[in-house]
Amino acid sequence: MHEKELKIREMKKSIVQSKSFKFSLNIISLFSKLQKEKEFIISKQLLRSGTSIGANIEEAMAGQSKRDFIAKMSISSKEARETRYWLLLLKESDLTKINVSSLLKDINELIRLLTSIVKTSQENLLKKQQ
Repeated sequence: MHEKELKIREMKKSIVQSKSFKFSLNIISLFSKLQKEKEFIISKQLLRSGTSIGANIEEAMAGQSKRDFIAKMSISSKEARETRYWLLLLKESDLTKINVSSLLKDINELIRLLTSIVKTSQENLLKKQQ
């Protein structure tokens, strides 16, 4: 991998780490608000999947191999997609009047970042094996 590619990859990692951490804090805040409104089911699912994104990214950074890194980032991507599902349910249902539009925007951005990281890492792994 070229030096320029490494720098871009490192920037993406730090961006995704930062964005996922901020997103987790916002999910915790939403969880608290939903709990006050006595919404217990979706709020717990959101808390689990929404905070799991960043946790898996952190695990990926300590990956034992490139494959381990890709696997953990892929899990983060799946958790992000699950989180988007729960947020869409909240938005479209009558369970709450809390506006989740900004969280949907954030999760879509995280999904794009994670997809890019996984795709690029898989391509680089294939190139290395050839």
